[in-house]
Amino acid sequence: MSYPIDTQVKPKVIPFFDPETNTISYVVRDRSSLSCAVIDSVMDIDYAAGRISYKSADLIVAHIRRNGLQVDWLIETHAHADHLSAASYIQQRLGGKLGIGEHIVTVQETFGKVFNEGTEFKRDGSQFDRLFKDGDTYSIGGMTAFVMHTPGHTPACTTHVIGDAAFTGDTLFMPDAGTARADFPGGDARTLYRSIRKLLETLPPETRLFLCHDYGPDGRDIRWETTIREERMHNIHVRDGISEDSYVQMREARDETLSMPRLIMPSLQVNMRAGHLPEPDESGKTFLKVPINTL
Repeated sequence: MSYPIDTQVKPKVIPFFDPETNTISYVVRDRSSLSCAVIDSVMDIDYAAGRISYKSADLIVAHIRRNGLQVDWLIETHAHADHLSAASYIQQRLGGKLGIGEHIVTVQETFGKVFNEGTEFKRDGSQFDRLFKDGDTYSIGGMTAFVMHTPGHTPACTTHVIGDAAFTGDTLFMPDAGTARADFPGGDARTLYRSIRKLLETLPPETRLFLCHDYGPDGRDIRWETTIREERMHNIHVRDGISEDSYVQMREARDETLSMPRLIMPSLQVNMRAGHLPEPDESGKTFLKVPINTL
């Protein structure tokens, strides 16, 4: 696959860090117009109280309105298991098309069964405006963005490359934090290694990488931007010289020690619906399910 790399295009990237989920969302702006995209937004939830709110998303909405920007796209790098997407909420207020990788249908099929969803839950990705294939392109103002399918963490993971900037979702972390887990249903450590090496060996060394999460290992300050060069030289899991078999052995052993994400149950039910809550029951109440002994 040949990708249309153009590092002369340098989008303006504005990060929004959500401390409750350690998620970084982005507004990516075309410097030659008022067009922008929103990547991996966050809906707030008080899980214990069963309350949804939009404080994090409203910061993004306020920024876009304050600067007179136009939302061309709302992008989900994958169906997140650790935070709920606010993409549909932002779309209702600001417009734009909502896109995700085409393999969201695999996630919908898998977790439609996990949550015992009825036939009314569509498993064809139709909740989204566009399902991206590997190599697909789309426009943000005068900028051309392209999509790389980078599965392993989940089957639907994608990296979105916009000029000299790439948004990797959970596939890669900062060099001192390594890589995403690969033990969710549909995940695979060997596939993840190959996806990461595709990124590291395809994109130019100076490419800016913007990550979806950071947890500040060893107490360092939160960071979310690195480069292909830094990852190839210093990533503790997949730097140059680490073999596929060594990575798989490490990743699988580490994943066995990890607990499920705190918000995996509500996150997947919402995110496989493009950020929408499940339909209310006949009384008008909305419920999120907790399947027992399933994950």
